[in-house]
Amino acid sequence: MDDPIISTATVADVSELNQLVNSAYRGDSSRQGWTTEADLLSGLRTTEADLYESLANPQAQILTYRAAGRLLGCVYLERKEAELYMGMLTVSPDHQTGGIGKRLLVAAEEMAKGFGCQMITMTVISQRHELIAWYERRGYRSTGVTKPFPDDPRFGVPAQPLTFVVMAKSMGEGQPR
Repeated sequence: MDDPIISTATVADVSELNQLVNSAYRGDSSRQGWTTEADLLSGLRTTEADLYESLANPQAQILTYRAAGRLLGCVYLERKEAELYMGMLTVSPDHQTGGIGKRLLVAAEEMAKGFGCQMITMTVISQRHELIAWYERRGYRSTGVTKPFPDDPRFGVPAQPLTFVVMAKSMGEGQPR
């Protein structure tokens, strides 16, 4: 990749972010990568309205990863007192396994430390075993807390009952591998 750049998204990025996130999580295009949710959920992963709302939140931001001018990844981060909530870690299906997700994860962790956050937390669909294992290899652990998947078609229509596991990593631990 030529000169990758990680920066903060702006409203000008919303349309491109919407396309990236939905292509990576849902539908046939997501099956090119290993992070697809297409067998678990139908519908959209996000909308432009949701992304505008996220960018309007003063406690939140979306980091973008671009190489050769192309948006290849993003991650949503929201400060919640001493924690940084991380969600929507996304890599273009045709660029997965190239280290972009790891780079975004490291950037999120550096941001958490810069904010003085003690911990990063996230929710992962419990049926996403490979993804949970990927986070575990980077120092994230299940907290033992589960949350119900929203009963709202705006978040997708589950093909089976789904729950979230809450994962966390203390910012006092070593860097991810």
